[in-house]
Amino acid sequence: MCMQKKPNRCWETEDSLHIKYHDEEWGVPLHDDNKLFEFLVLGGFQAGLSWWLILQRRDALREAFDNFNPCKISQYSSNDIERLLESKGIIKNKAKINSAINNARAFLEVKKEFKSFDGFIWRFVDGRTRINFFSKLSDLPAETEESRTMSKELRNRGFQFVGPTICYAFMQATGMVNDHLVNCFRYYELQKQ
Repeated sequence: MCMQKKPNRCWETEDSLHIKYHDEEWGVPLHDDNKLFEFLVLGGFQAGLSWWLILQRRDALREAFDNFNPCKISQYSSNDIERLLESKGIIKNKAKINSAINNARAFLEVKKEFKSFDGFIWRFVDGRTRINFFSKLSDLPAETEESRTMSKELRNRGFQFVGPTICYAFMQATGMVNDHLVNCFRYYELQKQ
């Protein structure tokens, strides 16, 4: 009986959630404003935690935060904050919950000014994916000049939990950079899209 060879991936895991995220989402260029907002919120919740934990809680976060609808979240009151602090399966950190609400308001302001958040955020990479050439995970930077610039601009516009490291992880997740390792099957697939 022949065994099928596993495709090379950036990280070794048997976890189906991680595999699905790696194979279908991570590094895929994203231009949908609501999905970009979702990754911004998830990045804020990840601060000090692992991405694995965020992936595990993503569905609960989606449900608790009205499917990451920035219009609805921007209207949240103190009652909503209390509801979120009681919600099952989410990260119950009041500062992160407050930042999600604050960031929804800032997000809508950016959208009003630039017509879309996509048009604003992709400016940091001149509107196209930066292709990197890393051969091992230890080569990946925690932040870059672009993520530092993005962080500064977002903070100036009132966003919270948007440090340079969070911004770089956001850039990786949303395909602003292709940080798949060169031996990963997704590295070249994404360049064809």
